[in-house]
Amino acid sequence: MNLSVKQCLRQRIYVLKVLAGGLASWSFFSQICLASLANSLLPQKQLSPAAEIGAWKAELSPHSYFESSLAANEPVNVDMDSDLRNKQTSVAELSDVKPTDWAYQALRSLIERYGVISGYPDGTFGGNRPLSRYEFAAALAATLEQVEGLITNGEGDRYIQEDAIVLRRLQTDYKLALEDLQQRLNRIDRRTIELNANQFSPTTKLQGQQIIALSDGSDANKTVISRSRLTLSTSFNQQDLLVTQLESGNNGGDATGLAQQEQRNLLGVAGFIANGGGLDYAEVESSVKLRRLYYTFRPWQDVALTVGAKMLPRDFIDRNRYANNEAIDFSSSFFLNNPLIVQNQIDRNGGAGAAILWNPSGGKVTLRSLYIAADANQPNADTTEGGLFGDRYQASVEVEYLPSDKIALRLQYTNALINNTDINVFGINAEYALNRNTGIFGRFGFGSYNGFNTAINENLDLHPFSWAIGLGSRNFMLPGTVAGIAVGQPFVSDNLGSATQTNFEAFYNLQLSDNLSITPAFSLVTNPDNDSSKGTIWQSTLRSVFSF
Repeated sequence: MNLSVKQCLRQRIYVLKVLAGGLASWSFFSQICLASLANSLLPQKQLSPAAEIGAWKAELSPHSYFESSLAANEPVNVDMDSDLRNKQTSVAELSDVKPTDWAYQALRSLIERYGVISGYPDGTFGGNRPLSRYEFAAALAATLEQVEGLITNGEGDRYIQEDAIVLRRLQTDYKLALEDLQQRLNRIDRRTIELNANQFSPTTKLQGQQIIALSDGSDANKTVISRSRLTLSTSFNQQDLLVTQLESGNNGGDATGLAQQEQRNLLGVAGFIANGGGLDYAEVESSVKLRRLYYTFRPWQDVALTVGAKMLPRDFIDRNRYANNEAIDFSSSFFLNNPLIVQNQIDRNGGAGAAILWNPSGGKVTLRSLYIAADANQPNADTTEGGLFGDRYQASVEVEYLPSDKIALRLQYTNALINNTDINVFGINAEYALNRNTGIFGRFGFGSYNGFNTAINENLDLHPFSWAIGLGSRNFMLPGTVAGIAVGQPFVSDNLGSATQTNFEAFYNLQLSDNLSITPAFSLVTNPDNDSSKGTIWQSTLRSVFSF
C-alpha cells in the first residue's frame, strides 16, 4: 500500500509518540518500584577522567632504562561511559532482544528507520535490566535531537503538536538529568583541552625522586641525608629511549662512611678500591650534575644498543630482582652490586661508552656487554691517561640464563684499568624464587688487582674475592611491602688491610601511597675499610622516598 508524504510523516510521528509514552511510563514505574535508581543522577559506572595523553605502557625507573621496551601508546579515551551508545544497523544485531520483549517493536522502528536508540558495543540492548535516569536522559536527548526538525516542519499538524507537548513534559520532568548530562559533556571537553594544553610532552615522560633519610650510628652524629633526581625519558618511535637525568644532594654522610673515610677510604661509597660502603645515596654533591645521558635503540628485533656520554655499569649488568634499587630495597651500596664486577671508580660518576643486549629469539639466554670510560672527556688527566680508551675504563660481559621463572643465573667477567691498576674479575649472580613473594639471592666474585695504584700510592698484587647472600620478600605481613636481609664481605684479601670487612643489613619497606614510601633499616659493619682497629659500626636509617 502506497502512503502519501503526510501519511508517512504521521506514521513516523506516531511511532515516536509511542516511544515517548513508553519512556514516560517506564520512568513512572522506575520511580515507584526502583526509587533508589530513579532518583539517582549519576551513571551506573563512575565517570573516569580523560586518559593521560601518550601514556607509557612500561614503568621506567633509573635502574631499568636499558631493557625497558616502550610498547605502543594506549588509545586516548575521553568518552563519558563510552560503551553506552554505539550505532547498530539492524535490530537483529542486538542479541539480547526477542520479538516477545516489550521494547522490540520500538527498537525495530527506531533503529532500522531513524537510529534514535542504539545498543552497546557487545551487540546488546540491555532491555531486561533497570534503566537509570542518566541512561534515560541520554536516550531522551537523542530523541529530542532526532525529531526537532520534524516538529519545526509540522507545526500545523495536530499529531505533531501533541508529540511536542509530550516531549516538553519529558524535558520538564527530566530537566535536572538533562542538565547533568550536559555538564558532564562540558567537563569532558574542558579536561581534554586542559590535558592537550598542559601535557609535558607527547614524547617525553618526566619523573622525579627525592630521598630523605634520617641516619644515626656509633661514633657519628645524627644526620639528614638527601638526594634528588629528575629524569626525562623520551621515545621517538616506541622502540627507542633517550634518558637524561639530573642529580643533586646535600653531601650527607653516615656512620659507616665516616669510619671508612678516616684513612685511605678503600671500601667506602666513594672508595678507591671497591664499593663496600654504607648508604648508596650518601655523599652526593650539592651542585646539580648530569647523572645519566644515553640513547637506546633497536637495530634488530633481538638487539638493543645503547650509546651515551654518561652511562653507569649498574644500569646494564649485575641486576637482581631482590637487591638492585636503593630507593626500594637495600640501602647499602655493597648489596646493590658486586663491587668487583661493577667498578666503583666508573659507576660512581659514570662515563662515556656503549652497551649492547642480545636476546636471541626472545629465549632463555641473554648476552650483555659494555664499555665505559670514566675520563673520556679528558684529553690528558693529571693522574690518568684519560680519553675514551685510556685509564680509567671498564669492559664487562654477562651471560644470563633463565631456565624457569624461579631461577636466574648470570656469569660475568670484567676487565678494567683504574688508576694504573689492571683488574680482571669473574663473577656469579644468582637468584631463586622460593614462592611467589619470597626468594634468595647471592653474588660471588674473584679476580686479580695488579699494578701501582696511583690513588692510594701503593703497589697492588691482590687476588680478592667478594660474596653476599640474602633473602628478599614482598607482601611480608602487609600487602605492598618489601623486606630483606643480607650479609656479605665486599673485599676479602690478605694483602689489603689488617682484617676483613663484613656487612649486614635488614630493611622493611612500607609503601604508604603511589608517591611515598618509608623504610626503616638497620646495618652492622665490622672492621670497616678492612681495618681491625675500627671495631664494629652499627647504623639505623629511616628512608623516605617521594616520587612523582
